[in-house]
Amino acid sequence: MIDINAIISTMMNNQVNIPLLQPLIEPLLGMPVIGYLIALILWKPFFVLILIPGFATMGIMLLILPWIERKMVARMQWRVGPREISPRTRGIVQLLADTLRFLFQEVIIHKDAHKLYFLQFPFLYFIPVLLPLLFINAGTAGNPLVPIQTDYALQIMVALISLMPVFILGVGWASNNRFAFIGTVREAFLYFAYEIPFIVIVLAMIVLYGTSNTVGVVNAQSGVWWGIIQNPLAALTFFIAMVMATARLPFDIPEADQEVSFGPFVEYSGIAFGLAYVMGYEKMYVLSAMMTMLFLGGGSGPEILGLGDLSCGIWFVLKTLIVLVIMVNLRGVYPRYRLDQGLRIGWGAMLILALVALGWSIVVMGVRL
Repeated sequence: MIDINAIISTMMNNQVNIPLLQPLIEPLLGMPVIGYLIALILWKPFFVLILIPGFATMGIMLLILPWIERKMVARMQWRVGPREISPRTRGIVQLLADTLRFLFQEVIIHKDAHKLYFLQFPFLYFIPVLLPLLFINAGTAGNPLVPIQTDYALQIMVALISLMPVFILGVGWASNNRFAFIGTVREAFLYFAYEIPFIVIVLAMIVLYGTSNTVGVVNAQSGVWWGIIQNPLAALTFFIAMVMATARLPFDIPEADQEVSFGPFVEYSGIAFGLAYVMGYEKMYVLSAMMTMLFLGGGSGPEILGLGDLSCGIWFVLKTLIVLVIMVNLRGVYPRYRLDQGLRIGWGAMLILALVALGWSIVVMGVRL
């Protein structure tokens, strides 16, 4: 039998503290139905997962990040970027135009596709991309903001992230198209090239922090001793692996539009293509949030007066946005690598840097002990 009173008591005893909004919230909590709804929204695990830095924040990022990318890269290349639609707003309405195009464009399934799986894989792709948010700690030392606390959080996150390329392989196979197949094979090659250094780097940080619980990870970065200072080689290698995992320039080898016409997703249109397009930015957000948690101290930062726990979430989102902006700027700086160059980087320099970073973590832990 479910004890409703116990559930409500649990929510009420673990609320997000926002002093600035407290005078408005307290009267609402006394109302019969609205009070329970407000208590649910302010319940820390729910607040972090749904609002900041969870799904709502990720949705906002998905809306503004493509526009930021287009404008910044255009300026770097001496262009103006999107502005034909509503030039007074600097073309930001272009995002709405893209959304409407994806929503109302016809979804075409060609006769040679594996129809049962053709539409399933883009939707199934959402699962491993979104689930790592359950373990992201956006809090500070002594004040965790995480939906689920577990001693195996980092291992679970790595396992979920490792599933992402599997669905891309399924997309290419279901398309039954030679260009999609080429993009899928390239994805498989790069997957093995970056996945091993990625796992080694996460292992290096587990050794350095002495825990794989995301609460302990953030606690180990108290003060100014962020992970990027404690192990800069690990931060650099993690960032490169993150760029490869999201197929961003200069590693957009599986989706090279001049060669394989958007790779595994070449046969998709309408909302199905929109999902594939958006999914790349979702992967960027999740991995950037993971980097913020592992190397940038989570939500640590000067307290913003009146915001309480919300201050941690704001600092976390700002750090994640900085990582995202650096990633999108690579499009205007580097040309695309060839497949053999990408593999050489993954199996050569990245793997060496990852092993050196792991050795450094072991040495640091030995000195501490």
